Amino acid sequence: MNILVTGGAGFIGSNHVRHLLGTSDDRVVNLDLLTYAGNLENLAGLEDHPRYRFVRGDVRDAALVRGLLEEERIDAIVHFAAESHVDRSLDAPAAFLDTNTRGTLVLLEAARDRELGCFVMVSTDEVYGSLAPDAPGFTEETPLAPNSPYAASKASADLLCRAFHHTFGLDVRITRCSNNYGPYQFPEKLIPLMLANALEDQPLPVYGDGQQVRDWLHVSDHCRAVDLVLREGRPGEVYNVGGRNEWANLDLVKLLLAKLGKPESLIRFVTDRPGHDRRYAIVADKIREELGWEPAYTFETGLEATVRWYLEHRAWWETIRSGAYRDYYETMYGEKGRYGDRA
Repeated sequence: MNILVTGGAGFIGSNHVRHLLGTSDDRVVNLDLLTYAGNLENLAGLEDHPRYRFVRGDVRDAALVRGLLEEERIDAIVHFAAESHVDRSLDAPAAFLDTNTRGTLVLLEAARDRELGCFVMVSTDEVYGSLAPDAPGFTEETPLAPNSPYAASKASADLLCRAFHHTFGLDVRITRCSNNYGPYQFPEKLIPLMLANALEDQPLPVYGDGQQVRDWLHVSDHCRAVDLVLREGRPGEVYNVGGRNEWANLDLVKLLLAKLGKPESLIRFVTDRPGHDRRYAIVADKIREELGWEPAYTFETGLEATVRWYLEHRAWWETIRSGAYRDYYETMYGEKGRYGDRA
């Protein structure tokens, strides 16, 4: 297949690009605007891969999207591109609605006009809202109840996908995943932020009482799930992807400190953010039973590998914290034209 991956320079998207190139014969076109979290260093070494092309561009650019689908004879879209940091959505909700909802609409319209084979919408468990401490986890039938502008923008995109399937017959499949961790995660998110701060002996900020609970899944297990949904999932269906691995934020921070041999005195409790969801948990029985997906990593093995990766790739996250990572595009693609291809 010829697959368009949107947001393929971000954390999960870049891991997915590497997954596709490493496990299939597919051609991958990566469309990413390279906003603050898009980092081409995540894809270092792929610049000259014969089945890979990077395009710097915006999913909201209808002419660009339509041109790419035609030029590259795209068979399927895997849509990761999104503004994804909840804290940022509290300060600039309009930007999240514009990118996450309108950008998805542009892609859906282009896919419908081309009669695309498959459109995989990569969403989030945050569209379901918050769970009580002892409540069962989210299923695919749980009503949408987003509590942040970010979650609302993703829920809106999901509903557009549903509408395009039911109204126009577009083959759309939606995945909703729990919190990811692993290599190449932008260091504003919990695990890489705490690792980087601890390694620099800086304070580790923990919201509120730190008892917010999240279900954690290694990014490579997520990528395998998304790929399975693309190849074997059913049109119009939603598939939850979770790790059955719940941790309170404070307990996870303490675990990271212990792994690094750093003192818990580095922890600093800070004012909780508005509308902070208390607990997420995913029931992933459907994808297990229908598609045979299971996580390859336990949390113990996955976290150990992740800590080791951040220790071994200190230069990677230091360039991000300094802002120098933004120079990578110009170094690798600056003289190769607007689309960054090698022809």
